Amino acid sequence: MAKGHRSQIKRERNAVKDERPRAKLSFARVPVQKACFVLDAIRGKDVQTALGILTYNPRYASSLLKKLVESAVANAENRENSIKAEKLYVAECYAGQGPIMKRVKPRARGSAYRIEKRMSHITVVLDER
Repeated sequence: MAKGHRSQIKRERNAVKDERPRAKLSFARVPVQKACFVLDAIRGKDVQTALGILTYNPRYASSLLKKLVESAVANAENRENSIKAEKLYVAECYAGQGPIMKRVKPRARGSAYRIEKRMSHITVVLDER
């Protein structure tokens, strides 16, 4: 267990800034569970292999993730200490739960069913090999 006050522990944890190139897509109209199928396929792969997987994957989330990986590569190349795209790999990729749009579908005898259209926040972090 960590010692010290909660605010002190948070301050120490947040003092170290993660400098790895990243890209984040907020409010993506794809559920977390469906996005994770594609994220698991590219986690740990180098960028060229990941882009190849995403190009030919038939799932909807793969088109969103392809743009996200390309954005992260561009972020890595346009920094002051730029990194070549050939050296990069997908170090972390994860999806978190976003807000849920609630819709109603009419059903038999005047009742209604709720339809939940889920969103997610997807993050891709690259690193150098």
